[in-house]
Amino acid sequence: MKRNGGALMPLLWPTVSVHKITDIKAEQLHAMGIKALILDADDTLSGHGEQVLFPGVETWLASMKASGCAMLIASNNFKERVEPFAKKLGLPFISLSLKPLPVGLLRAVHRLGTKRSETAMVGDQLFTDILGANLIGLRSFLVTPESMEARFGFRRRLEVSIRKKIGYGVLGGKEKLNGK
Repeated sequence: MKRNGGALMPLLWPTVSVHKITDIKAEQLHAMGIKALILDADDTLSGHGEQVLFPGVETWLASMKASGCAMLIASNNFKERVEPFAKKLGLPFISLSLKPLPVGLLRAVHRLGTKRSETAMVGDQLFTDILGANLIGLRSFLVTPESMEARFGFRRRLEVSIRKKIGYGVLGGKEKLNGK
């Protein structure tokens, strides 16, 4: 498949693009046949390195759990950062997941006990979360990061033009959420 003029684009293109994680609804996941989510932590659930969730995320996690959606945190960060965060949320985790390399995401799918076709990745970075998901055939949800952090300066600058083509984190991926 060729999209927007380049062979690399399909690997960086999310299935769905949303403003924030709380825009993802259990009904849409069910309609898509998704039973489990692999969640990035930094700039998806909370600020980078922070233990405090973004507003609404705690309620969203509870509603996802209540709907029967299995969840796991997969982060490229160290265990010392991810473990207390995941423990506080009652979620299993994989630290040093090495996204976009397939190994960490494949381990996550295995730990969730789902098929790849029933699992989606949720994250804020095209070159780690979305690329990793596409490399192993997972569907993906791209969220808009709270900030375009300086620590990822070069990668984030590359992302800007791609995000503009997909609506910069607002609805506009391959599938639209909430019928919009």
